[in-house]
Amino acid sequence: MTERNSALVTGSTSGIGWAIAQALAHAGHDVMLNGFGDPASIAALQHQLAEATGVQVAYSGADMSRPAEIARMVREAEEHFGHVDILINNAGVQFVAPVDEFPDDKWEQIVSINLSSNFHAIKAVLPGMKQRNRGRIVNVASAHGLVASPFKSAYVAAKHGVIGLTKTVALELAETAVTCNAVCPGYVLTPLVHGQIKDQAKAHGMSEEEVVRHVILASQPNKRFVSLDELAQVVLFLCSDAAASITGSALPVDGGWTAR
Repeated sequence: MTERNSALVTGSTSGIGWAIAQALAHAGHDVMLNGFGDPASIAALQHQLAEATGVQVAYSGADMSRPAEIARMVREAEEHFGHVDILINNAGVQFVAPVDEFPDDKWEQIVSINLSSNFHAIKAVLPGMKQRNRGRIVNVASAHGLVASPFKSAYVAAKHGVIGLTKTVALELAETAVTCNAVCPGYVLTPLVHGQIKDQAKAHGMSEEEVVRHVILASQPNKRFVSLDELAQVVLFLCSDAAASITGSALPVDGGWTAR
């Protein structure tokens, strides 16, 4: 019987992370979820995904701003599944303000969760991946890891850092069968973005359709959101054997945003 791979997906109780976790589970990988939320709702997600796919679905409530909790989460995943073959660093937060008005605590929080958590999780999984000489690491960066926008200094800095970290890890592992890549999505239609559309429509006195086209997707030439499934399938490919020679890449999934 072929041994199943196991995956750890941070920030996966909703949005992009949940879509990626579902894609991995449907492809036959055991999955550990991570994120905040109502315990009963998270337990229901676990049960739903396990029932639909037949794989093991575990959960860690580790806080991605705390290195010790990240290390413990990886140990728990290794103990539960026997190994971690796939790490998806997806957890992230955002805050918008001019640089000279940006709260210090928000800067530290964003850099900690969006960048430093990736480092700590990678550091924790690499000994096992090196020992088995197999593994896939995918960091969910952003189009803002390749280009900047005003008022998002911490997020842009952190996501640029994620790409630098991705390249460094890939070079260190280049002669092994462990790869490290980043995906750089443009705007993805998540529940959080749905809320932003409604707020922007009210603030600008515009229809929601006008907000989507002229405000939210102003930088995205194809004028449509990246779907959760599209992004999840790109990540799934990077985790496959077919992507064995792709490492150190920062792959835009952004409707042409960074082509300009």
